Amino acid sequence: MSTFHQGRRQLLKGLTAIGAAGLTARAADLRPRPTPGADVGLHYNPTASFDLEVTELEVRRNRAGRMLLARIYRPKGAGPFPSVLDLHGGAWNAKDRHAEEPMDRALAASGVLVVAIDLTRAPEVPYPACVEDAHYGVRWLKWKAPAWGGDPSRIGIYASSSGGHVAELIAMRPHDPRYGSIALAAAPRLDATVAYVAMRSPISDPYARFQNAERLKRTDMVHNHQTFFQPWNSIFEANPQQILERHEPVSLVPLLIMQGALDDNMLPSIQAKFARTYQAAGGKCDYEVFAGCEHEWVAKPGPQTDRARAMVKTFIAKQVNA
Repeated sequence: MSTFHQGRRQLLKGLTAIGAAGLTARAADLRPRPTPGADVGLHYNPTASFDLEVTELEVRRNRAGRMLLARIYRPKGAGPFPSVLDLHGGAWNAKDRHAEEPMDRALAASGVLVVAIDLTRAPEVPYPACVEDAHYGVRWLKWKAPAWGGDPSRIGIYASSSGGHVAELIAMRPHDPRYGSIALAAAPRLDATVAYVAMRSPISDPYARFQNAERLKRTDMVHNHQTFFQPWNSIFEANPQQILERHEPVSLVPLLIMQGALDDNMLPSIQAKFARTYQAAGGKCDYEVFAGCEHEWVAKPGPQTDRARAMVKTFIAKQVNA
């Protein structure tokens, strides 16, 4: 890239250029790296195999006083590697960075820097606390990725269940001041835009899922919604399906949605409606149904889990190799 070579002298004087994501930062914020297509380029081969280094790191202390941690799955190689932030599920009320470890390991072993972060749980602080965590997490990963061999220019998200709901809100509203309320002092110019999102069983319409839980008399699930959405009207305000139906101005990044055909937690009919609405709004959404699978099938070894892992890898390759 000629502009990269022409700007090398300026880079040495302390200016950093990050092209593909349209981001700029001071040299102290982010080490300069060529964008995809520059000297080293970014190319991801989903069939590659790498040994891994897995470490953990403190991210920040949440409003409840709990230290949120990150679990970093780093391929052992020169890189740069695609960088993916993992947002765990748990009905907004449970689980942590370990929830999707099998998927995280599988992606990282193919040459993806995967960073799974803890999210604030609803009993600690309700909406939008976990969305704030995710917004901060995207910016934090953009800042940290180069030190771990990752490319910061096209950050992606992998998310599951309620983590998928959070991912959709971040992807659609990356500049929402409520979500970006936690400052990242070390890199204040970075934003939370992402390049793509891959999800397993996202809660794309939380109110429809709440109605389904009531219909099935699942009191725990009903309680999870009521604990998270406070005030209750936020279940409509923070509803990806209804955000699209209200024709709010949103960012429409490519989505991959993997849905179990037997899922009675997040019904396939509701998920399919979201995919159609997203596509009608002008977004790209690959919607894939997994026969014989329930809500959390990727937690168990088997052909459909293998298919899901291969599908996410192929989706990432399509986004970063374009």
